[in-house]
Amino acid sequence: MPYVSGSSLKIEETNEIGSTRIKRENSILVMRRGNVKNMGDIKDFNCTYDNSAGIRSEVTEGLGLTFPDAYTHCDTMVTLSKMLKEKDKAVICELPFCHTLEAEAMGGIINLGNEIAGPRAGGYVCTDVEEILNLPDMDFTKGRIQETLLACKKLREEGEHVVFEVAGPFTILNVLIDARYVFKGMRKKPEVMEKVFWKLGDQILKYMELVKEYGGDLISYADSSGGVNILGPKMMEAVTVNFTYPFLKKVEQLADDKTMILLCPKTTLALIGTEKAKFVDHQLEEPIGYAQACIHMIGKAHFAGQMCIKNVGYQLNHGIFKEVKLL
Repeated sequence: MPYVSGSSLKIEETNEIGSTRIKRENSILVMRRGNVKNMGDIKDFNCTYDNSAGIRSEVTEGLGLTFPDAYTHCDTMVTLSKMLKEKDKAVICELPFCHTLEAEAMGGIINLGNEIAGPRAGGYVCTDVEEILNLPDMDFTKGRIQETLLACKKLREEGEHVVFEVAGPFTILNVLIDARYVFKGMRKKPEVMEKVFWKLGDQILKYMELVKEYGGDLISYADSSGGVNILGPKMMEAVTVNFTYPFLKKVEQLADDKTMILLCPKTTLALIGTEKAKFVDHQLEEPIGYAQACIHMIGKAHFAGQMCIKNVGYQLNHGIFKEVKLL
């Protein structure tokens, strides 16, 4: 997604979580503008995924699978997920292998990819944000999204921990419509965009409920296509205050002794920067990997989000797990 114009930024390097600190200059008026106050700075998190390259030839070679057909069936997804875990030397299995399931379940056009690269957007189905409101709800009963849920269930039955990644609104919109129309809608049709966000939000919540029902114990929510580095600080504040925070308050009800919600650090830092969340430290008995710590903290914390779960080798060297506590 291209950088949104209309906001002048100052960027300075920092050694804290994330790679840059974004300082606010000019405002962007979006979505119920009066609800956004002049809050603390929102830091950005630099996505690198250094330790997990995802689906690649090293993972797929020798499996005897046919691509892209392997991305469409429960059994082959289970095989791929286990091999990805093995190659990454991870402690958890990962599903799905793309960020297109949600949009596809609403009628989006998808390029299923091959053994080197997984599914990705294939073309846009909308040219105006109002058209999003006319798209059907996500159909969870058929296609890849149903097969992925079944794969989650099977992996859990086989004793695996599963991090099931769910996309946020900007990531879904990025598959359905050109980003320039989204930003145009944010500027000129804020009331329509609010309806779009909650149409998608309600569907995402139903999806997450199903993931839980199918056994997913680590449900990851990420919307990197809507990070502060893309939206700018003022628009990021508006989205966080008017959508992300109230949406996650609903999602929080899914967290219990069997399920934890993982947040992309971009979302975590937006919540903290808008004073909608804080870190609560939990001292573990010893230094431990982040993924292992998340498993350990299921039932003890509702949200994690101090690191990207794709950073497979990340260690909590001081043994401190930072719970993300919504305020």
